[in-house]
Amino acid sequence: MGTRERSLRVLVEKWLGPDLALHARVTHFSHSRRKRWRYVCVEADRPSGKQAMAFFRHDDGSWCVFPPEYKRPSMSMVWTVASSTESAG
Repeated sequence: MGTRERSLRVLVEKWLGPDLALHARVTHFSHSRRKRWRYVCVEADRPSGKQAMAFFRHDDGSWCVFPPEYKRPSMSMVWTVASSTESAG
């Protein structure tokens, strides 16, 4: 996926189809302070029953059907090579 969708409405239409998207409604929404992401649960009626999908807001402002990756603390090391003047002295 090259570009992410910034409009929740367009993403709902993409996943549910334009006919169901007209009758879709938001049933839950929230955010998590600890994980720092937001989600919206959208529900639509199908002939076979209700269908619900969760959409997650990412840091770049886009909406996706998968949650953003959890940012973990990281540490790295940089190895430096001493120059010949430092090692000779």
